[in-house]
Formats: sequence, structure tokens, C-alpha cells
Amino acid sequence: MSSGLVLVDKPKDWTSHDVVAKMRGVLGTRKVGHAGTLDPMATGLLILGVNQGTKLLQYLLGSNKSYTATIRLGQATVSDDAESEVLEQKDASNISEEQIDSEIQKLTGTFDQVPSSVSAKKVDGARAYDLVRAGKDVQLKAKTITIDTFSRTNQVRYHDGLADFDVEVSCSTGTYIRALARDIGIALGVGGHLIALRRTSIADFSVESASEMTAEPVLIDLKDAASRLFESCEILEQQETDLRHGKQIQLDSKSAVVALTRNDQLVALAEPAGDFFKSMAVFQVDQ
Repeated sequence: MSSGLVLVDKPKDWTSHDVVAKMRGVLGTRKVGHAGTLDPMATGLLILGVNQGTKLLQYLLGSNKSYTATIRLGQATVSDDAESEVLEQKDASNISEEQIDSEIQKLTGTFDQVPSSVSAKKVDGARAYDLVRAGKDVQLKAKTITIDTFSRTNQVRYHDGLADFDVEVSCSTGTYIRALARDIGIALGVGGHLIALRRTSIADFSVESASEMTAEPVLIDLKDAASRLFESCEILEQQETDLRHGKQIQLDSKSAVVALTRNDQLVALAEPAGDFFKSMAVFQVDQ
């Protein structure tokens, strides 16, 4: 099996680990990893690294992401989404669209967000969600995030004292969309949680190009994948030899990371080191 990235449209109720396990069988290799977990409730883009493609995943983990989501006002839950019990319910039928849009605007830009307590964050070596399930009171530290765009995409749907609406969000890594739902609900005094979430993009990769779990996966080769993440530069044979022997090379580039290619293959990722560039990761030629 060759190396590269596979884009998967994760179905609801599958864990990210479930997808990896399934794809290991489909792709015929144990060396498969993913670039950022999606909760079981969520659907959408999950990027898998295959064989040497796993070396690219760390660079995707820090990339910006986009989502569509549905927020429900009038109920607060333990996990800030629909996967846990309702803690309290309040009438949200009098919350106006103008009030909702005002709170959305306040959560756009750069600010500190407290992650959801039922999350994979570690507290004293244990996962926060394990501590919550054990009945512990978990207080997580706020983390600085950036919300580039956050907007309501349709009219609010009022029913049974609740208010549902759909949103689009583009944000930095580490953002909890369900925490946004929680914080809007708190600000409006009625509680809130997430009832649907779909990841639509990571960096330059879109869910529109992803394969469903029942379809034959499409492998994006290493060169193409790396060129969509970084500046790409074709190097000479001697430069390739030097890189593969741990030597530094000269490049006409000012980028923080450069994808170095030769003969239509990805050779290495390199970063500046004084007046030279040194390899961060070196890739073997797929047979």
C-alpha cells in the first residue's frame, strides 16, 4: 500500500478510532492514524494518514477547521451536547434572533474559552470525561482560541419552549463548538447545548472530497498532500542525497516549512536553520 492521506466522511455514532480500525482493514496496513478526533455524535471530515502519510498528521492537527452545527437553547447538559442527560430546562421561547446574533458576535474573534468538562483534556494524568463520569467536579483551564467566522444560517425554530438554530463556524484548532453553544445559553440565561455537528474542512481539505465509509477510499499521494499544506520546491539530485544523509541544504525560500520534491516524489519537509534548511521529516520512495 502506498503512502498519503485519505479523506473520510465520518458517519454519526462512529468514533474516530472505529474509522481508523475499519480503514486499517480496507487499506491493508496497520499504520493508519487520524488528524483530530471527532465526537461520536459528529459527522464530517476525518483525515487519515496512511503509512508515511502519518508524518503529515502533526501539521494538520494545528490547522484551522470549519464546521456546521445546530444549537439548542433552553436546555443545559452535562457534556454540552446531546450525548448526555439534561441538567436543567428553561423557557427559551422569548429569546429573539437579535439576542442570539448579538451573543454570536461576542464569540467572534480571539478570546479565552473554557473547554467542555466532558472532553479529552487531561487533568492530573486522567481524561476529563473519565473524571466527570466518576462523579468528580472538573474545572478546566481556559485556552485562547480564535473564531474567524461565526454566523447563524437560518431562522430560529421555536418549539416546546426550546429554540434551535443552525450556524457556520471557522476557527482555530482547540476550539470546542459545544462550548460555544453552552456559552450562548449561559449568556442568555436559558442554557444551551449542541444537537448536531459536522466538520466541513481542515486546512485546505474539504469534506466534499471525502469518501463515505462504504465507498472505496481515495489516496492523496504524499507530494500532493504536502503541496496543499506547504510551499513546494523541486530539488536537485545532490540536494536529495544530502538531505537523506542528514546534511543541510540551501534554498531560495522564506517559508517556515517547505515541501521538497524530486521526480514527482516527496523527499522531505524542511525548515530554516540559519542560512540553510534542515530536514524535519524525510520520506522514503514508495515502491
